[in-house]
Amino acid sequence: MAIEALRQTELAGWKVRRGKVRDIYDLGDELLIVATDRLSAFDCVLPSPIPHKGRVLTLLSRFWFHYFADRCRHHLIAVVDRDVPQGFEPIADQIRGRSMRCRKTEVVPIECVARGYLAGSGWKEYQQRGTVCGIQLPPGLRQCDPLPEPIFTPATKAETGHDENISFEEACRIAGRETMTELRDKTLTLYRDAARYAKGRGIVLADTKFEFGRTPDGILLIDEVLTPDSSRFWPADRYEPGRDQESYDKQFVRNYLQALCDRGEWDKTDPAPSLPQDVIQATSGRYIEAYERITGEHFET
Repeated sequence: MAIEALRQTELAGWKVRRGKVRDIYDLGDELLIVATDRLSAFDCVLPSPIPHKGRVLTLLSRFWFHYFADRCRHHLIAVVDRDVPQGFEPIADQIRGRSMRCRKTEVVPIECVARGYLAGSGWKEYQQRGTVCGIQLPPGLRQCDPLPEPIFTPATKAETGHDENISFEEACRIAGRETMTELRDKTLTLYRDAARYAKGRGIVLADTKFEFGRTPDGILLIDEVLTPDSSRFWPADRYEPGRDQESYDKQFVRNYLQALCDRGEWDKTDPAPSLPQDVIQATSGRYIEAYERITGEHFET
């Protein structure tokens, strides 16, 4: 039986690399990527884990990896369910259902972002300059309006701290023009496909980010795919341009924390404040609802 909330894993004799959310173990030819229940906001990892979050990220990623399998090769070998890798028996109950065995790749150091709606930092920039990540857009768009067509807005990757939006030309200087042209085309194709699918499930996919890795036999889709941590999901039946949208991502937590900042109770630096129980439970429920609406499957808590 899985524990209710997992902040991090510990296993004697194994080195672990910790990201904002994931604990990553090197198995030699493979990686074991464990999605914990940690949550980051405003570049800070919060002290309050979100129950079931890591399992949602893992199982939703598995759904999308399988969905895209005939169009885009990926790094997922298997989600760890019954049988755990040798040596991980002491933490078997912690990692089942929330960890993936994955092929190793040379990670392309660019976040590949597709935006289909005017939201978040894109809306703020558009209000000031009429652009999103330097891309000129038509005048008169409202907050959360659909864009004339999806746009590709790369960013630098950051294990800690904030990813920085960069131009396509800068991304080409970092990763190579041939690679970035391929990744731009893959990103927009996957986004359009996923947005059509999500629409049929009653969800607006406003934007998302993908990561890719190089192997001797080509580019693979890696990390997480179309989860509430990497995407903006809005309920289609309550979507209305011109305002903030209800969402299935961690915007609920951001809004709570921003209210603390507005009152002068936090300054967006570590240590981050603990979350009240009602915010924790509501956030967990949003993650689970996203999984169930997208996959059509019941999430076992």
